[in-house]
Formats: sequence, C-alpha cells, structure tokens
Amino acid sequence: IVSDNVLDYGNVKDEKVYPVDWSDKKTVLPYIISILEIMGILVVAFSGGRAFVQYIGNTFFKKHYDLQYLFATGLATGLEFKMAAEILKTVLIREMSELVMLGAIIVLRALVTILLRFEIRGARAKRTFLEEVDKSK
Repeated sequence: IVSDNVLDYGNVKDEKVYPVDWSDKKTVLPYIISILEIMGILVVAFSGGRAFVQYIGNTFFKKHYDLQYLFATGLATGLEFKMAAEILKTVLIREMSELVMLGAIIVLRALVTILLRFEIRGARAKRTFLEEVDKSK
C-alpha cells in the first residue's frame, strides 16, 4: 500500500509512506540482531544481579550458593546470544574494514566464551568434590 498523500508541515514535506518489506534481509536482520543483543544483555544483567544477591547471602548470612558456577553459566549464555547477533551482522557488511572489525569482535567473544567454559568445568568439579566430601561425613 502506497500513500499518495504528501503532508505539508510548513517547509517540511513527508515523503510517500511505503509498507515494510519483510522479505528483504536488510530490513529484517537489524530487528533480529537487536532482539538477540537485548536478550544477551538481559541474561547477563539477570545473572549479575542474581550473583550479587547470592554473594550477599554467602558473605553475610553464611549461605553456600555455588556463585562461580551459576554466574559463569549466565555470562556464557549471554555471550552466546551476543555472538549470534554478531554472526548475523556479517550478512550486512559492505566494506572489508567492517569485516575485519566484526571478525575481531567475534574472535574476542569466542575466547571469552572458551575461558568461561573452563571456569564452569572447574566450578563443576569443585562442586562435585564438595558434594562427595559431604556424603562421606
């Protein structure tokens, strides 16, 4: 649907309004990328908030939350959403400099994800060890 009306606001004239073409990747991908990035931010923010509350519980109320493991898994999950958004951005690249910058971001996020996975394994092994010690008592 094309609007034939041109609205006049003094010296400013609006151009014709065209419907959004959802079949065009340049139209759809920015929305998907934004949603994935927001999801990643929300997961990291929620994990950070939860880890802070658990830290307070561990420190002041002598609780025994597995803080490292839960926080690391939340960060890793958030980074996965952000990496998915970065991968989709490769479709929209126009210049080689953008590709280099995006490649560097993807490599850095992948390295952080790998480091977090090692942290998760270490925390999981520690948790398993502590559970076995508690069972043997």
